[in-house]
Amino acid sequence: MSAAPLFALDPDDLRARLADPDRLPRDRPTPEDDLDRVARTGGTVVPAAVLVPLVMRPEPTVLLTLRSARLKSHSGQVSFPGGRMEEGETPEEAALREAEEEVGLHRSLPELVGRLPSLLTGTGFAVTPVVALLRPPFALRPDPGEVEEPFEYPLARLLDPAAPERRRQEFRGRMREFWVWPHDRHYIWGATASMLVTLAAVLRGEGD
Repeated sequence: MSAAPLFALDPDDLRARLADPDRLPRDRPTPEDDLDRVARTGGTVVPAAVLVPLVMRPEPTVLLTLRSARLKSHSGQVSFPGGRMEEGETPEEAALREAEEEVGLHRSLPELVGRLPSLLTGTGFAVTPVVALLRPPFALRPDPGEVEEPFEYPLARLLDPAAPERRRQEFRGRMREFWVWPHDRHYIWGATASMLVTLAAVLRGEGD
């Protein structure tokens, strides 16, 4: 007899939880930090979107990517598939397009279930995370110019409140606090780690 899954994803329940992004728990609950970030970028904010694919395996995972070392910005960092929105695009359209371009995930495969709260990065991107369910089997064809490696992170680890570590480090003359998620090969931090903190809170039902 096979073991019962540690966590089961219910699409309808997840849609209900994500129905109002403004009411969801978020990593930065106050706007002061975002205003400070806008000031540091000269007031320029670029709309962007990422796809947050929850892989519907017996033990569910979330799909992440290691960005190519060839990229000019954020090279070698862990991220979700995504990028800046083109004129006239919705966050959902941009996230699906970028995922197809970056990892070869056909845009018909992810089942969109909602959004997480938008997050403003220190580089001036206002990122909307678009959550989707992804059912195996599926094939990925990463673009080597953009993605070094796609990999999956267990939801069981994501749901452990003790898993992420809060760290402090000086960056460009300022002390910054940020999350780091444990992984045996990759350093998961920054905006991606913050989105994972919010995703974990939503999946645990915090704020219901």
